[in-house]
Amino acid sequence: MMEEIPTPQQVTRIPTRLGALHVRIHGQGPTAVLWPSMFVDGTSWDALVPLLGTGRRFVLVDGPGLGLSDPLRQTTDIDGAADAAEDLLTGLGVTEPVDWVGNAFGGHVGYKLAARPRLLRSLVAISAPAQPIPGALRAKTMLLLPLLPIIGPTGPVRSGVITAILTEASARDAAIRRTVVDSLERPTRRSLALAVRSFILNRRDVSGELAAIGVPCLYLASDDRGDWTPADARSAADRTPRATAATIPGARTLIPLEQPGLVAEQILGFWADLDEADARRKAP
Repeated sequence: MMEEIPTPQQVTRIPTRLGALHVRIHGQGPTAVLWPSMFVDGTSWDALVPLLGTGRRFVLVDGPGLGLSDPLRQTTDIDGAADAAEDLLTGLGVTEPVDWVGNAFGGHVGYKLAARPRLLRSLVAISAPAQPIPGALRAKTMLLLPLLPIIGPTGPVRSGVITAILTEASARDAAIRRTVVDSLERPTRRSLALAVRSFILNRRDVSGELAAIGVPCLYLASDDRGDWTPADARSAADRTPRATAATIPGARTLIPLEQPGLVAEQILGFWADLDEADARRKAP
């Protein structure tokens, strides 16, 4: 059973160049931004946040065109989403680098932000392939994409999404499945179709950009996603100056929703090491 997330202290909308983003804010302290995968929204973090302790301000984001954020009006790409994420940080009044936790789409945005100066203290990229979408998956997505504006995320579209992002066991879990289905139903059909084109089909290979990331990184892979295997995560970590990789079993793409306890354990250990290193640097 998923632990119930506390009532957020603030629900707000932050203007960005891709429209206003819907965010829920929990707690106080240094900022940690949690940006979700495609097809879901900030509710996909609800099982994880209660496990991450206190002493931080957790910002749970609905991505551009998704959830309760403003609909997308035109096609964009991951760089455009990263620009909107910068607007988000400005709108939040952030004055210090933040801890960024991104699942899939959120990890892709995190790669971009981590290479930009003074935005992030750290990056946790979860199930976020550095490579573009594989050819077979691209072809399948292109077949389903024209259906989205017509029938919405129902029938074969819904089945395809669930199969792509959840293991069979997770798809049978009523609470996990409901989180995905509800998330799919919140954006408009057109906005969801534009988001798929912008953030999946327009995703480019960033393997060559990882060497420019200067912040500490943790790359989490699952044991059941073919285009982001544990070996892929280790390879990406080897390309990144200050990165480590770990594998979470029993999950596919939505690892924080499928295995929140194991993800929390990895993140808390990663943050604890960073906090200790920061304390040593500040010691007289």
